[in-house]
Amino acid sequence: MAPRDLIDIDRIFHEPAVADYPRGREILSRFPNAERIEVPSHWNIPELHGNEGSVEDWVRIKRSTLVLGVKKGLAMRPNGRSAHFIAPSTSNGCAMACAYCYVPRRKGFSNPISLFVNVEAVGAAIARHAGKQGPLPEPDQIDGQAWVYDLGENGDLSVDAMICDNVRDLVALFRGLPNAKGSFATKAVNRDLLAYDPQGRTRIRFSLMPAQIARVVDVRTAPIRERIAAIDDFLRAGYEVHVNFSPVILYEGWEADWTALFDEIDGTISDAAKDQLACEIIMLTHNAGLHAVNLGWHPKAEDLLWRPDIQESKRSEGGGDNLRYRAGWKGKWLARFKALLAERMPYCRVRYAF
Repeated sequence: MAPRDLIDIDRIFHEPAVADYPRGREILSRFPNAERIEVPSHWNIPELHGNEGSVEDWVRIKRSTLVLGVKKGLAMRPNGRSAHFIAPSTSNGCAMACAYCYVPRRKGFSNPISLFVNVEAVGAAIARHAGKQGPLPEPDQIDGQAWVYDLGENGDLSVDAMICDNVRDLVALFRGLPNAKGSFATKAVNRDLLAYDPQGRTRIRFSLMPAQIARVVDVRTAPIRERIAAIDDFLRAGYEVHVNFSPVILYEGWEADWTALFDEIDGTISDAAKDQLACEIIMLTHNAGLHAVNLGWHPKAEDLLWRPDIQESKRSEGGGDNLRYRAGWKGKWLARFKALLAERMPYCRVRYAF
């Protein structure tokens, strides 16, 4: 999807201090004709968050609305799964509209891109933290040599980079941190990132699933074939390139579809890409509140996502009513998935599976 099709900003909500920052002024100047609406906080915008009327305009809001704010909390959160630490986000929300995304249910409804303009403060906090860590004591399932910081927990940095240079600045930051790497997952292919010169210090993780399922639930994202084709290009540009098999959605015929996807990846990427490839496997977690919202804008997705016959309720750490595949079966399905992967792509190391 071309940038113009994904974002066409005509309305900007912004906190009062945004224009005090060079990045804020840069973004505002890029969209001179956009309506500007000052708000006290990027977290509390009644027109976007908690307004049920926005369900009908879900995709339009994603495309046309931007929120600018100043990041307040700069703490690193221990992770231990995909990364060692979750870095302070430079964004929240997304222009894409994946039907299973957890961010809308946390912040409210369509949740378009919110960008934080104090990227220098975020970068300085990461650098200080990495400096205190010293060398990685020993190789682990996250990385063999460096502390890994997840940069895009609440958005998609490939899309953020279509709007401003926050992502370029983060890639440059990790280029100068000998004991740390940045990492982010993406469902977009933004070839501007190929010029960022990461020098092996940024890991990009392309999220993949069978294409016919992605066409239903991965709304406004790059086609799966395009994501696979980009793996070698990003590797040649200096990125470490992994894949996320995420989310794994169960339905009649899922095994055959995933086997076909593994064969497509195997037949497309180079030996150099295979030599460094690792993956994350994440089984679908859904949410009762998001199910209700999705019924208002994309009910077809719920035929795949809402399966109470094979799901069970689980209270999340944040207090939400989530649904995951039943514990007694989830382990068996995950084992079957890993066996299929090992059969078709034996070189692909599983870093993390949940």
